[in-house]
Amino acid sequence: MTRVCVLSGDLVDSSALSADQVDTALQSLDSAAGDISQWSPDLVTGFARSGGDGWQFSISDHYLALRSALYLRAALRRLGKAFSTRIALACGDGHLPDNRDPNAASGPAFTASGRLLASLRGPHITMGHASGGTVNALILLADHISQGWTPAQARAIFTMLPPDSTTHADAAARLGISRQAVDQALTAAGYHWISAAIQSDEDHYSSVNRTPEQR
Repeated sequence: MTRVCVLSGDLVDSSALSADQVDTALQSLDSAAGDISQWSPDLVTGFARSGGDGWQFSISDHYLALRSALYLRAALRRLGKAFSTRIALACGDGHLPDNRDPNAASGPAFTASGRLLASLRGPHITMGHASGGTVNALILLADHISQGWTPAQARAIFTMLPPDSTTHADAAARLGISRQAVDQALTAAGYHWISAAIQSDEDHYSSVNRTPEQR
């Protein structure tokens, strides 16, 4: 087994969506997972649908877990206010088969993620981390912020979240809106604070996982 991070999810209030809307939502998540797989040449990822409205995503570099979770949430919220997903994160040992199908995967990380998802049924908390502690606290605050994203804010966030994020001007050109509109959407979505939190989390992970020779 190797160390992986597993994100398990399902659509919130999927019974209010049509079959076509559910399919569109899961296709959007699948496409976003494909984007994440290109963030680094060394990444090993896998995405699969599970059940009628569920999904699971595995990523080998778990320091990208928070960025990935918010990217997936933004990908979905772009479709409309009715589209949202629970996300349960767990990092640890796991085995992803050669075909990279999480439905055929095994290991403690996959088990912990699935169990956590089953507990995220309350009216307020829709994202969490199985490890608890400060990591989960960060995820809970990110959950609170991202639940309030409008589709326009999600489109702006989605454009800026990849590690090699573009400039605000390039994002405006890509979205076909003004630079001012991008700035307003990002500020209203809490992007500047989210970006700083993600960067701090990733920098901390990088520092604690350096070898003695690298320190």
